[in-house]
Parts: sequence; C-alpha cells; structure tokens
Amino acid sequence: MKRAIWVAIVVALAASRAGAAAPVEEGALARMPVKEVTVFKDGHAFVLHEGSVSTDGAGSVVLDYVPTPIVGTFWAYAADAKAKLTGVVSSRRVVSVERTALSIRELVEGNAGARVRIKEQGQTTPYEATVLWIPTRTTEELGRSSPPGTPEALPERGNLVLLKVAEGVKAVPVDRIEEMTFLENPKPGIAREEFRNVLTFKLDWAGGKAEKSAKVGMVYVQRGIRWIPNYRVEIDGKGNAKFELQATLINELADLDGVRAHLVIGVPRFAFEETPDPISLQEAVAQLSSSFRRDSRTAYAFSTAIMSQMAAPVRRARPAPEAGRVMDLGPDIAASGKNEDLYVFTLENVTLKKGQRMVVPVAEFTLKYRDVFVLDLPFGPPPEIRRNLNNQQQAELAKLFHAPKVRHKIRLQNTATCPLTTAPALILREGRIVAQGMMTYTAVGASSDLELTTAMDISVKKQDTEAGRTPNAVRWGNYSYARVDLAGEIHLANHRDKPVVLEVSRSVLGHIDSATNEGTITHLGRHESGWFATGGYPFWWGWYNWPHWWYHFNAVGRVTWKIELEPGKSVDLKYTWHYFWRH
Repeated sequence: MKRAIWVAIVVALAASRAGAAAPVEEGALARMPVKEVTVFKDGHAFVLHEGSVSTDGAGSVVLDYVPTPIVGTFWAYAADAKAKLTGVVSSRRVVSVERTALSIRELVEGNAGARVRIKEQGQTTPYEATVLWIPTRTTEELGRSSPPGTPEALPERGNLVLLKVAEGVKAVPVDRIEEMTFLENPKPGIAREEFRNVLTFKLDWAGGKAEKSAKVGMVYVQRGIRWIPNYRVEIDGKGNAKFELQATLINELADLDGVRAHLVIGVPRFAFEETPDPISLQEAVAQLSSSFRRDSRTAYAFSTAIMSQMAAPVRRARPAPEAGRVMDLGPDIAASGKNEDLYVFTLENVTLKKGQRMVVPVAEFTLKYRDVFVLDLPFGPPPEIRRNLNNQQQAELAKLFHAPKVRHKIRLQNTATCPLTTAPALILREGRIVAQGMMTYTAVGASSDLELTTAMDISVKKQDTEAGRTPNAVRWGNYSYARVDLAGEIHLANHRDKPVVLEVSRSVLGHIDSATNEGTITHLGRHESGWFATGGYPFWWGWYNWPHWWYHFNAVGRVTWKIELEPGKSVDLKYTWHYFWRH
C-alpha cells in the first residue's frame, strides 16, 4: 500500500514539474510521404508530399519534417473535403525522444518509482530505496527566469537524485552511486527532450468535429537530389550506333518509397536559388539547382509557380553548411556551354532512402553516324611577341603547337524522340571498349560529334614561313606600320585502307589572302560577333598587353577545308596571310 502511494506521489510531482510546457512525444509527430519528385541535373528537385496524416487534439497536422526550399516555391494545400487549410506554421518544439539508457544516471532517470539497492562510494553496506526523481528545471521555468530575447532552452537536470529511504527522503549525488541493484525489472529506456523543427498544418473543420486524420500536401523546390546521366554507345562500323542512357540518382533529401520520378534534361532559371524560404527555420542551409509530362501532378504547379519568375534575384552569400550536414551530390557535369531545352524522362515506383545512390536504365535508341576526321590548327602569337616570352611560356607554346594530330570522331544525327544531354559516353565496338568521350547536348533533328581517338594513320605536317616584310606599308595616327606577309602549308597523308573525309581548320592572327583546294575563308573582327566571341581567348593571350592599334588593323582569320582523301594518297593545303605591326 505504501509503495502505491509513493508511486502516485512520484507521478504527481513529475506532472507538476512538466506543467504546460510538457514536451510533445516523438510518436505524436506525423510523417507525410513523398509522392512525386522532379529531379534536375544541378541538384535541385521539385518535391510533392501528400497523404492522409493523423491530426492532433486541435485538429491540426503536425509534421516532423521541415523542408529548406527556395524562397517563393513552398506551397501547401488541404485535399480533404471536410477541412480547409488556414495556415502553415514552422516552429521549434521540445520533443520527448525515447533512448536506451547507457549509464547509471540514465537508468535512475528512467526508472522513477523503482525499488533499488544502492551502494555508494566509500560505503560498505548497501541500502534499499525507492527512486523518486532527479530535480529538473523545465523549459517553461527557465524561460520565466531568462531575460527577453534569450533562446529557448532544454530542461536542465541537476546532479542529485531523490531517494525514499526508511528515514525519509535522501538526496544523493548521482556520481556517488557505485552500484545499483534493481529489485524488479527496470525500464531499459529513457525519455530525453530535444528540439525539433516541426511543421503545423492548421485546419478549419467548418464547425464540425475534427477527424482523426486529414489529407494534406505540400510542394517545394529544394536542393538535395541529383541525377547524373551517362551513355553506353555501341557502334557497328556500318553507321549504326546503339545508345543506352542510364541515370545515377543521388539522394540527400528525403526517403523515396515507390514514388514517380521525373528526370529533367536542362535546368529552368531559379531566380532566387541563393535565398532560402523563411519557412525552413534554417540559419545555415546546406550547400547543394512547361516541358513536363501532362500527366505529372507537379507539372502545372511548377510551371505556374516558377517559370514566370523573371525578377532579378537578391543575391546573398551562401553560408557554410552546419557540421554534419554536408551534402555530397556527386560531380557537377551539367554544364555544356549550351542552353539545354527541358525534356523529361519519367520513372515509376522509385524507392531510394536518404543517403543512398542508385543506377537505373532510362532509355534505349539507335542513331545513324558517319566517321569524320578533324584537324584543328589554332593560331599562336606572332614572332614579335614570342621573343618577349620567358622560357616556361615558350615551352607551353611549343607543346601546344608541336606535332598536330587528326582526331577521329563519329558524327551523330539525332533522330530519336529525345535530345542527347551532356554526359560521359562509353564507346564500344563488338563488346570491346574503344574510348570514353563527352556527349554534348544535341537537340532532336540536330547533329553533333563524339570523339573516339587520335587517327595515328593520318600523318600531318605543318610549315609556316615569312614571305616578305614591307616597312611603312600604312600610316595611322602619326605612326607607320609594317606589313608582314606569310605563307603556310599543311601536308596530309592517308595511310588507312579506306578513304577518309577530312575537315581541316587553320586559324591565324591577321587577314587571310588566299587558300588552295577551295578553302573557305572567314574573318572575325572587333565588331558585331567580336574578338573570339565564339570560343574565348586562348590561354596565352594575357601574356602580352595588346595595344589598341592591333585590333584596328588585324583580325582573326580562319580557313576551313573539307576533302575526301583516298587510301595511300596525300594532299597539300596552302594558304597565305598578313598582319600589321608597329615597331
């Protein structure tokens, strides 16, 4: 009888200590599954959660998951006919989480009311007692005694345990307890409080009684899932290339269980991708980016909520991720130098837990190809500049222009129903590896080249010579300029047993005057398309402070040839050009 009274006292005291600030039990928090996700190559994902979720005593849905979306992309809804969504609140709540007791202190804390035999340090005789409680200052109590603006604190437990003994109530420092024998089976767990970010869907049940569950959902754009495409290309030597596209999925966002996944080629413009939505409650966000299928439930919501955002974003420096929250989304190979149109591959019933990776087949198709052999000879600085370069710079230039090679490529005509995206491509013939190249974005109906290897059986020799120099050839701005004339020759020989189609390009600094073998001459000036607007400056351009007059007199000239060369035959491609220089 006495034991029952003491147990009742312990329960009453525990309740009074908790008061109105009693923590929420972890099991009371609901989870809303991911139903559909649209994944982009840059690591952004458009996520749809929906489900029938249990409600609390107030008729609201309280979730244990708060996303970290891009600002303006979070939208919630109620799909229950009896309930209307009146608002969504994200907040920090104290949650009681059950943990296995691993120390005497935790066993004492988790077994209030238990009968025990205790032996203290420095004493030889144990004694029997009933565990009452460890005095604890609650979150509410700490809040009342803290100055305004102080962050909410977890309950503060003391180092004393109160024990009911024959003489009365004894206070013992927990650290002095050397041995403790339970006279009945102890509880193995302990309830510990911790802060959790929770998301509360406030529902209006229109004056009726709240149901035990409600069907609700939310959509948002957040970084955390990436797909990396890669191709397997089997060529048959007769102009047919079988393509197999597979995707490596990297999930660092949330558990996916039987969801519909849309893998998108191309990335729409997220105007505010550097700005997290305040709903996320994140002070430091982990660093992780109209063509959707008509039957996609996220398609309409995404196109209306995102694609119309055209305002200039407010850029903020991205903070470093919190410790333990670094997202590994794999290598970034999405950039191709072109804007990829949006195209979606849809996979059904994808299951992938957070932290897992998965490789899945996506598509198969066969394209036509033809072999092409490409020789690109870039331009170098004129001799007047080379004389001022140091030894290391001279060596880098010599390496760049020494022993030019013809590259063997296959030219693909994309007759498939989907574009080819930028991705690694493993190239095989008769099951044996030929090379690994980089497939570049190719729209439906367009063509692109996929490089195989160096064509060692097509020899190349290039020779440039100065043909003449005319002092004071032109005068401009009170200065005289010399004209330097040059001549070049490219010797090509086909040692293969088949004819080859050669595409040769030679660029020079200056103006091209002539080219043999029906070479096509083009010049890039400083107007309209601009200097190097198509390909950027060469790495050595910054080694010299180019004067303004250089751009006035000179351009970048280019000659291109397309020839067919029979087995055992050779050809000499000749060209002349000039540039102006001020001494």
